[in-house]
Amino acid sequence: MPPTMRVRAPFEQVLDLPPPFALVRLRERSDAFTHALDIASQSGAGTLVYVGRFDLAEFAVVLEPDEPLRTARRALYAGMVALSDALLAYAPPGKLVTVDWPDAIRIDGGLIGGGRLGWPGITREDERPEWLVFGAMIRMVLMSGEEPGAHPLASALEQEGFGDVGAARLTEAFARHLMTACDVWQSDGFDGLAREFVQRLPRTPGVIHEIAENGDLLVRRTGGTGAVRCELLPALNAPSWLDPDTGGPRL
Repeated sequence: MPPTMRVRAPFEQVLDLPPPFALVRLRERSDAFTHALDIASQSGAGTLVYVGRFDLAEFAVVLEPDEPLRTARRALYAGMVALSDALLAYAPPGKLVTVDWPDAIRIDGGLIGGGRLGWPGITREDERPEWLVFGAMIRMVLMSGEEPGAHPLASALEQEGFGDVGAARLTEAFARHLMTACDVWQSDGFDGLAREFVQRLPRTPGVIHEIAENGDLLVRRTGGTGAVRCELLPALNAPSWLDPDTGGPRL
């Protein structure tokens, strides 16, 4: 079953978030993901931690899964579908929003950020975790101070023509689309959500992507036998898009 949105602690609403989300707003330079991990056991599902910044949209949401950790980690895919749909809602016509499995977001090939997942470290694979945290960062403006084109594989919403879409509006859109993604999981089972996710992967002729029962990626070739398995857990331990030195998306 998908993660639920049981809220146990109310917070002042600053963003226009749909029920049952409850907002925790942090000052600039705070870390939304780390803070959400710290308060998850007390604040409960639906708590959304938001950092008000000019250069980044940064937020994290607490979830409460109803299944063992081994399969509950598939909540990452709900978060990534919601994040990409939030971007598509504001993308200029013709912009291609794709996901590099499992966690990075690109627009027309330029890396703009991604998502990550956290859970209580003491939880065994066959135990239901008390909580999960999905966190995201999207680069709004490139702040490297270098010449244009210095980082051709990196981008930002400003560069991609997203106009005046700010971090707050993107966070609000994410919250709405996360509810939709969880509804798909609930009504169609995880296979429905998995289909939504693999549609966001870059298309390669003759290659078929599937998500295994534990969240691993299976890569098959048309007419071939067997599949290449990409394990989800090691990928979650080191987000591909995150620069550990700067704490933001890689350049």
